Parts: sequence; structure tokens; C-alpha cells
Amino acid sequence: MLNEYFDFPFYKWEKELSNNPFLRQPFGDNWETYTWSEAGMMARKLATGLKSLGLKEKSHIGLVSKNCREWIIADLAITIAGYISVPFFPTLKSNEIKNLLNFGDVEALFVGKLENWEEMKKGVPKEMPIISFPHYQNHSKIDKGEKWFEFINKFEPQSEDFYPKNDDIWTIIFTSGTTGDPKGAVIKYKSLYNTKNVHEDYNPLGIDEGGNNRFISYLPLNHIFERVCIEWTCLRYGGNLSFVESLDSYAENLKSVSPTAFQGVPRIYSKFQEKILLKMPQEKLTKLLKIPVISWIIKRKLKAALGLSKAKVIISGAAALPVELIDWFKTIGIYITNGYGMTENCCVCTNLNPYQNNGIGSVGKISSPDVSLKITDEGEICMKGPFLMDCYYKNVEMTTSTLQDGWLHTGDKGYIDDQGYLYVTGRVKDIFKTTKGKYIEPAAIESKFGNVDEFSQLCLVGLNCVQPILLAVPTELAKNNVESTTQKISKILNDVNHELDNYKKISKIILVKDDWTPENEMTTPTLKIKRAKIDEKFSIFYKDWEKRDNDVIWE
Repeated sequence: MLNEYFDFPFYKWEKELSNNPFLRQPFGDNWETYTWSEAGMMARKLATGLKSLGLKEKSHIGLVSKNCREWIIADLAITIAGYISVPFFPTLKSNEIKNLLNFGDVEALFVGKLENWEEMKKGVPKEMPIISFPHYQNHSKIDKGEKWFEFINKFEPQSEDFYPKNDDIWTIIFTSGTTGDPKGAVIKYKSLYNTKNVHEDYNPLGIDEGGNNRFISYLPLNHIFERVCIEWTCLRYGGNLSFVESLDSYAENLKSVSPTAFQGVPRIYSKFQEKILLKMPQEKLTKLLKIPVISWIIKRKLKAALGLSKAKVIISGAAALPVELIDWFKTIGIYITNGYGMTENCCVCTNLNPYQNNGIGSVGKISSPDVSLKITDEGEICMKGPFLMDCYYKNVEMTTSTLQDGWLHTGDKGYIDDQGYLYVTGRVKDIFKTTKGKYIEPAAIESKFGNVDEFSQLCLVGLNCVQPILLAVPTELAKNNVESTTQKISKILNDVNHELDNYKKISKIILVKDDWTPENEMTTPTLKIKRAKIDEKFSIFYKDWEKRDNDVIWE
């Protein structure tokens, strides 16, 4: 039976690991470390400081920053002061944060490591209390509100160990790619608490319960994947949490940390693959991997070069990871656990053991006996478990349609095979219709190009076209070999089309110039492709592309 109060694990490690490293922040080649007791002292002073602002009980406290040590300390302070955290993506524009601060009823705001504060601050109300993190080089200087250390050092540390009730709200998470009406998942402490059952039943992160864990945080901390799998797993089981200084230093920071558990989104793994193949072409790599001793050496060196030599578990989440990419990494001795989850279920649903041959192409089986799955007559995946959100904040209509009789309607299409493996075939809303009146499920067709090394990103489009069109971002290797790449892709297109029904056959493959990134709004901050944005940008060219003679076009 669930207790009335949330068993907040931080207090245990604050005492037992008091002098052990907890938060590690890189500055060039140097790492600054806060111990568990140092971080706890800051959080306790900050909690007292928050209470001094005269906020009402259970106020919503916003947090906007890239990942850094202060993010974790601020989040801890919000919890132990009895408030509710409302974190935001650090790439928000002024109109977006204005909308979310208002809609989310945010009473105070932590502002930290940002590159766009000059523009963003236009959307922050002048009267809103702001606490700014210390300045990070090459980032915006925050010119409003209280300064981090000056504010903290005004106050005595909160002495009590505050425990929220399990039925209290832990956080409100606004999902990535939010457009139109905001969609904030309200998650209670009881849902967060129940995620521990997954570790007890299966331990997909390879956690050492004695606190000997090393984590690295680089995916947005306000996203459920990073929040539950990294921040709260570290808080629950102990260890240390390191951060990445910048995109340029990512590889070196990762190698320096050598985490015991590593988490990535599919785009990260495709970048790893691209990096390896730039240094060692596939043909050469394949030959060397056939020689036993050389193969062992190469696998060991590649794993070390990526910073994954100490990782007990390597996981992928937030979007679909192509089977071909999983298989490719197995050839170099890297086994990736593919998982399926979302904000609305605290990132808990299924996972696939990479060391077995069953369920290939699936996202695995249920990750805990507490999880139930079913498929509706329309093919939608529905999930039930004790980790579900409570509702969408101030959106009764969307809550009612998403949570029905205790079942979360995920919006994903898929099926369950007779062994219990779940297969995700696409998003219900991604289906589009061609001018022939035929419906196209893009994910099913995109998956046929999962083993094309020349593609860095891809997206099937074709609303109001005669036939679908595949847009793809070529790798650097492909760009350096245009003629041979064109010939190879043309042949692949031929082979794929041979397998497809006539109305599904792809008319053209378009190789676009620029990567799709959060900055150009083609992906979410967790690098999931925004199909609607792709359509918005490229649809004016569809008719022209359809008329061209070549089946592979470089733009």
C-alpha cells in the first residue's frame, strides 16, 4: 500500500554520501564538483529564500535553463520548500514563454544557462520574481532579478526534511513541440514514486543501489526522459551527475565521464555512426571485424572513443530507433536497449533486451508487471499503469480524450504479437492522403530506409501529391561523394518501391542542404522530427519536384 507521504530519497544520500561527489560541472578541462552535502546546503538555503518571496502554498515555480548543476539544486529547492516545478525548454521564444508562464500560473522563475535571454525576457512579466544562475561563458547575461549566490547567502538553510504527500503535484511538464493551446502534463509524486518498480522488476539502467553510479546529463532536463531516467534515478539510487559544457565539448565531456548508464535519442546514435564511418568506411570496417583479434581491439577502441566503455546499459528513447541502427551497433559491440514511453506515463511502458533475438523490430515487452497494454479497433496503442499523469493542466477536454477508464490513449498506432512484443507503426496524426485518395502511414515506409548510411535524417511527405516524396538530410560522407551516393540511393529507391503497393511507391528522394534542428524548428528539442514543420517549409516545392525527371534530387 502506498504511504501518504513521498519517500524523498535525497535526504538519505545527503547524509550517507555527504562528502561524495554529486554534481560535476565542466569548465574547459577543469571540473568543479559539489558534494551531496554542499548541494543539499544550497538547496536548503534556496528553499528558505523561496519562502521569503511571500508565495502562496504549492505555488508554481518556473525553471528555464540548459542543463547545469544549478538546475538540479533549484529543482531540489522547489521540492523541499513544498512548491511545484514547471520547467521549460531553454529555446523558447518570448511569445512562447509569455504564453506558458501565464497559462501555467507561474509565480516565480529561475533563469539560467541560456543563449537567447535578450529575446526571451520580452515575454517575462516585469513584476515576476526572478532568481538567476551564475553566468556561463558564451551565454546570455541575465540582467533581471536576484543573483544566485547573493540570494542564497542571505538565508539560513531550511532545517526540516520536508516530505510532500504522494497525492501532491510534483511537476507540470509542457511537452516538446507544443503549438497552439499549451499541453502541460500534471504529474503527482505517486506516479514518480511508482517508477521505482521498474528498477526493482528489471533494472533497465543497470543501477547500483549502493550509490556507485555515474550519469551524464545533456538532453533537456525539463523533458520527462532526462528528468526521470537521469535526474531522479541519481537522486533515488545515489552516484554523481555530470554535465556537458557545450555542443563542441560534448564528445570530450562524455569520454571524461564514462558514465555507467548512457541515454540517447536516435539522432545521437546516428551521429555516433556517422562519426565512426567518416574515420573508417563501412567496407574497411566490415573486413576488419571478420578478423577475431582485430575485431576485439576495434570494438574496444570504438567504445572507449565514444565514452561508453564503462556503460553497463545504453538506452534509446524519445523517438523510434531504426532496427538497422541497433543491428549496426551490435556489430561493433554496443548493445542498445530500445524503450518506449512518453511524458504522460513518466517514460515507463516497454523496453527491448538487446541481448536476445526475439522481438526484433519491436519496442519490447512491458517494463513492469504493473503495465497493461491493449490495441483499439482503430489500431491505437493504449497503456495502463501506476505512473500515469493526473491530467493535462486546465484542459478538461484533452484530458478526457486521452485518459479513458484508466487507459492512456497514446496517439501511436501499433500492434502486439503473440509473444507480447509491442510494435509501433506510426502516429495516428501523421497519416496523410495523396491526390489518389489513398492514406499513407509514413513511419512504415520510412523504416525501409533505416539501413541507408547516407541518410542522417529523413521524413516521408506528400500531402496532396500524386505519390509520396522522401526528404532526407545526407551525411557528410554522402555530400563528399555526390555521384556514387546518387547511384546508390537510386538503386535503393528502386528496390524499396518494388516491395510497395503502387499507391505507396515513392516518386522522388530529395536530398536537402541543411540539418533539421531545434534552432530551425524542424525538430523538437529532443530531436524528433516535426512533420508539420517539414511540410510547411517544403510543400511549395512538391509539385515542381514531381515534374522532374530524376528520381534523386539534390537541393
